[in-house]
Amino acid sequence: MRRRAVLKAAGLAALLGGVGTETVMRGAGAATANPLWNALFQAWVPEIFAPLPDPPDHSEAIVIGSGFGAAVTALRLAEAGVQNAVLERGSRWPNDPWREIFTGDDLPDGRGFWHRTSFTGVTKVPMPFADFGGVLDVTEYPGIDVWRAAAVGGGSIVFTGAMIQPPQHLFDSVFQGVVSYDELDAVYYPRVRAMLRLSAIPPDVYNSAPFAHSRIWDQQVRAAGYEPQANDSIFNWDVVRAELAGQSRPSATAFRSNLGNSNGAKFDLNQNYLRYAEGTGKSGIFPGHRVDSIGQDGGGKYVVTVTKLAPTGQVLATRTLTCDRLFLGAGSVGTSELLVRAQATGALPGLNEHVGDGWGTNGDVVLARSVSSLTSTGGGVPSASRILDESGMPLHLENWYVPGIPVETGAVASLGIALDPTRARFGYDPGRNAVGLTWPKSAQDQVLAACRAVDHKIAAAGGSLVDYTPLGYDANAFFTAHPLGGAVLGQAADSNGRVYGHPGLYVMDGAGIPGSTATVNPSLTIAAIAERNIEAIIRAGR
Repeated sequence: MRRRAVLKAAGLAALLGGVGTETVMRGAGAATANPLWNALFQAWVPEIFAPLPDPPDHSEAIVIGSGFGAAVTALRLAEAGVQNAVLERGSRWPNDPWREIFTGDDLPDGRGFWHRTSFTGVTKVPMPFADFGGVLDVTEYPGIDVWRAAAVGGGSIVFTGAMIQPPQHLFDSVFQGVVSYDELDAVYYPRVRAMLRLSAIPPDVYNSAPFAHSRIWDQQVRAAGYEPQANDSIFNWDVVRAELAGQSRPSATAFRSNLGNSNGAKFDLNQNYLRYAEGTGKSGIFPGHRVDSIGQDGGGKYVVTVTKLAPTGQVLATRTLTCDRLFLGAGSVGTSELLVRAQATGALPGLNEHVGDGWGTNGDVVLARSVSSLTSTGGGVPSASRILDESGMPLHLENWYVPGIPVETGAVASLGIALDPTRARFGYDPGRNAVGLTWPKSAQDQVLAACRAVDHKIAAAGGSLVDYTPLGYDANAFFTAHPLGGAVLGQAADSNGRVYGHPGLYVMDGAGIPGSTATVNPSLTIAAIAERNIEAIIRAGR
């Protein structure tokens, strides 16, 4: 694929008159763009280069972000008759059964990453590529890299589809009664499952060749005395079946997930909540609009400054928008950055001392153990199952594909999610007008050790042929794909997300979660709490 891309690029280079670089303005500074690659991206995905719509100068409500919490908010506001504008910095990517809309993380190009030129993933092999407005933002802090989405649909574009309800006793230990588990269990978890058509991997897909690693994973954990639990998934199994039947370009069966599924195999938010919101006529979605700051004017309206960006990074315009109510759904990092900056600069002076607190990694770790006998493992992406271990630090291990390596490796991978109590605080650097945090290495070491101990137990009982630990292959421990906290419910905001000190300002996303969703992937819980909170806000009228 890379050779064909290079050959195609060479032909375009002749038409373009060279392969040099150009400088484009991007916010606070300049970055290097490659016109050859940009021409390729435009040829491959012309839809994201179409003229971008402009949001109204004033809206009843503005929703910042378009991930799980934001999408839920936009739909329910629209259904209640509240006109709202959804602002998303990333592009609105299409789907197609045969085109490669998204890149793979084996040989990624700029479509994969938000304005950076290299990435080192769980394979620990650095990958270079051209600067572009791709779908995954890798934000680097001392001690931790944070993977977060930059696309319409947010995290639903770049996750592996597992949407799991946490055990009640662990949930209650994290949320301490601020959010009722019984209420979520009775009303809001089922509501989200129905909206997203969640289901476990069906037997015919599970027994197909690309999911050999899932079957091996289950066999090994059973040998170690665990009974795997089936995972609910957002994947559309009919599209996966089409791949297996040769009726669609392979994606979910060919190691594609972290950077998007081109054929729409994931039933992402563009196919449900966001589409339904637009269908009401009350909600507009505006890609390419990066929110730089928020504040409040003397009349009580909220003020939002935005930069309109082309996918190449070129600044197209800057504007100031206003709204009566402002809903923050930019993800843990995005929402926390906006609030911490607004507090530090005096733009929102009523924010309390808890803004910026309670951030955690959800205890993420990646692990790999080898197969028990020489066999093919396959590249099926949807996670079939998980186990819970509470012998030490409570944790789940989830069956995972091996990301970034589109060949047989003899490995079966796991995503570990541990109940790590460590929390960090976002701080503001006035010299750079930047918000950041530091994550302690000791915390990540403890999470890795807890997950590795369980994985080694399974490897020994399941007869794994190779120990990957000496090779450094079994964990890329210093990253999280599940950042949570920074504006925690019950601290910076009330239990329904109303930010203290500023009526009409709400936190609707992972920033409201206290650093952990109790050993499981956060998406289901974020969406369920957003459903709960927006219902309460609409019912109360505030």
